[in-house]
Amino acid sequence: MASAAAAGAPPSPAAPRSRKSVTGTRKTVAALFLLPALVLLGALVVYPIGYSVIRSFLGASGDGFAGVDNYKTLFTDDSIRTALKNNVIWVVFAPTVSTALGLVFAVLTERVRWGTAFKLVVFMPMAISMLAAGIIFRLVYDQDPHKGVANAVWVGVHDTFAQSSAFPKAHPGRRSPLEPDHGGFITSATVRTGQPVALPLVGVAPDRMPDGAKRAVAARPEPGKITGTAWQDFTRGKGVGRLGVPDPSELGYAGMRIEAVKDGRVVASTKAAGDGTFALPAAADGARLRLPAGNFREPYNGVEWLGPTLVTPAIIGAYVWMWAGFAMVLIAAGLAGVPRELLEAARVDGATEWQVFRKVTVPLLAPVLAVVTVTLMINVLKVFDLVYIIAPGSSQDDANVLALELYRKGFAEDRPGVASAIAVLLLVLVIPVMAFNIRRLRREVRR
Repeated sequence: MASAAAAGAPPSPAAPRSRKSVTGTRKTVAALFLLPALVLLGALVVYPIGYSVIRSFLGASGDGFAGVDNYKTLFTDDSIRTALKNNVIWVVFAPTVSTALGLVFAVLTERVRWGTAFKLVVFMPMAISMLAAGIIFRLVYDQDPHKGVANAVWVGVHDTFAQSSAFPKAHPGRRSPLEPDHGGFITSATVRTGQPVALPLVGVAPDRMPDGAKRAVAARPEPGKITGTAWQDFTRGKGVGRLGVPDPSELGYAGMRIEAVKDGRVVASTKAAGDGTFALPAAADGARLRLPAGNFREPYNGVEWLGPTLVTPAIIGAYVWMWAGFAMVLIAAGLAGVPRELLEAARVDGATEWQVFRKVTVPLLAPVLAVVTVTLMINVLKVFDLVYIIAPGSSQDDANVLALELYRKGFAEDRPGVASAIAVLLLVLVIPVMAFNIRRLRREVRR
């Protein structure tokens, strides 16, 4: 009976064995290997986030509970509101422009022999730190055209079409027959043919005189003409030289424009020679001689790239210079995986290159473009270095972003509660972008 019962009884359960993971590794061993990483993750990520959330509800000293006052400050403080507005500009334009340029570079260099070299040059800025790039572009955007590359190019193009004057500081001296007139100067009395006219001016430094300037000479009378001299009526040394008369060391105003004006109308005009002399026809008889304002136009000094208006677009330009290469490399990698037969089929069907690009290439690259755009959006939300270094103190408030405002509130103004609230706000802004990225990655895995 016992043996039968034993035979019919179910087998006793085996001793429990530790379960293994899919790879065959015991879970306890896997947990031990992951423990250091989990500790670091908790110490460097979880704890700072938790502490920042708690600190954002405390006062400046960290002792008293401030409620949501720090969060109210986010929407009432002018500098934080400016930072929020600029962050929106950054998120909209910086990733879009960088991705678009990367796409253009990747497509255009795909079938050219020197495409690899071009991609290397475009990608090289990625090897430069944000600090170094900020210093570089601080110099590029310098207001002085002799220092800043941007203004040197801009001024060169401008001066090609609109030359600036060589006499911006010139003005009448003592006992001059000239008087102010709409930014220029005009003679107080009318002129007559056969009577030379003296137009003395001062105020131009010797090293600023035109290259064609020569020693000034007194004009000789000519029948039926108005003659005269426009020159720098100044000789160095006390009591040296005579007023109203060209001296041997004085130079003529080469290229100075002179107009004869009657009843508010220009009847004749000319330019002074290298020695300052000029001649006008008989039509100028009885007119007043005018040196128009164009003679005294200040030199064009370029664009104020780092002024309040353009500082944010200028810094975004520096960011695009750095990250367009990153976008180009990722897009080029995705482009290499695009089936060529689809592109050739579209061309055989009569599609133009633009149609192939817009309706075949771009849709096939949509996952890669999404990766690049989302990555850059997360990156620009925490941009700090470029803004802090490039923007000068006078316009840093206008270029302010949340990461920079966090630093200023936490360290410069000693308001850690508000700084923690800004950090939490940045986290909240990043979460939707990260959630979109995770959802997209899961969709790709399911495919």
